[in-house]
Amino acid sequence: MELFKNTNFDFLGKKWPFIIASLVLTVAGLASIAMHGGLKYGIDFKGGALMTVKFASEPPVEKIRSAMKGDVTVQNISGGGAVNQVEIGTELADETQLAKNRQDMENALMATFGQPNNGKLEFNNAGQAAIANRLREPLARAGVSMSEPQVQELAHNLVTYRDTQMSGLITDFKQLASVPGVNTAVLNTLQQEAYLAPFHVIQVQMVGPKVGADLRNKAVLATLYALAGMLVYIAFRFEWVYGLGAVIAVLHDTIITLGLFSIFKEEISMTVIAALLTLVGYSMNDTIVIFDRIRENLKFNRREPLEKVMNAAINQTMSRTIMTSGLTFLTVIALFLFGGPVLHGFSFALLCGIIVGTYSSIFVASPIVLFWHNYADKRRPQRAPAVAAARADAGRKTPSRVAK
Repeated sequence: MELFKNTNFDFLGKKWPFIIASLVLTVAGLASIAMHGGLKYGIDFKGGALMTVKFASEPPVEKIRSAMKGDVTVQNISGGGAVNQVEIGTELADETQLAKNRQDMENALMATFGQPNNGKLEFNNAGQAAIANRLREPLARAGVSMSEPQVQELAHNLVTYRDTQMSGLITDFKQLASVPGVNTAVLNTLQQEAYLAPFHVIQVQMVGPKVGADLRNKAVLATLYALAGMLVYIAFRFEWVYGLGAVIAVLHDTIITLGLFSIFKEEISMTVIAALLTLVGYSMNDTIVIFDRIRENLKFNRREPLEKVMNAAINQTMSRTIMTSGLTFLTVIALFLFGGPVLHGFSFALLCGIIVGTYSSIFVASPIVLFWHNYADKRRPQRAPAVAAARADAGRKTPSRVAK
């Protein structure tokens, strides 16, 4: 399917505005990274704790921030099915403080939003063992005869229903009436022995600083190895200058994308690294398609100027570029708008990368190859007279040797 037929746009004639735009974006991104003292890394890379908490109503962000100690970030989450949720992140410099850091965060939330001094069990954040231990004796005193396996099964059913059916947050004990094993006596015992805090800790991610640094180094190496492998492949399949142009274009895409992350103060996480590697492969594939068409055209148009051959190749692949890039772009926009916080960094990286990667294949990779060939062509006339003179000199010397 071709959207455009017999087009003849002078793409390489319009390369300079795009090259200048790339230079401006690159300088702006690197300046932003330098001004901020480096990229903004997520918990995956810098180490610390990231706690996701669901509240019964709109989360009081400022109250949460003031309740926590130290350097804490509190971010309201919306979209992707997340309702009344916040992410609380703390940076950690000491590997031995991971468990204590998590407990301090939970204690701060409980002290601010719970009822820690009433002697009751907080139900929304309690585990199966704690609920079973709290219900065992009160149920026996209330005349509810249950064996130990039955008590454990009841606690398991309560926790499962809370976490799967109610998203971990019960606002009224009557909501548990449909749980298997729950009757009026059990509900009354729950109301007497437990209370409901207005929040539930959904998950806590803990990463030590050493592990984070190791992950960061491995992410950099993975990107560099990918670029090196692609350079070898393209140099083998085409010419070395084609490989160099493709790798510079992909490196250009990566640097600009990271610069935009710094400008917009987005965090670099493991999902972002996955997006960057996806971007590397996507941009490289787009470049190879154009280079392959250039190589095919050169077989039949050897006497044509290289710039004309390149323009023809770009025009011939334009329909494919628009269809693949356009459809991918629409998908990434949907992820960016509706994917929620989990996919935000991933979709933002792809959103920037698809735009930059599409034009870099045309206005960065191809001009590099063109510049090199033009430079090589200019040097050939200078070498030709020297070669001719050497051959003439050799011809003059030959008869004298024969005469001897």
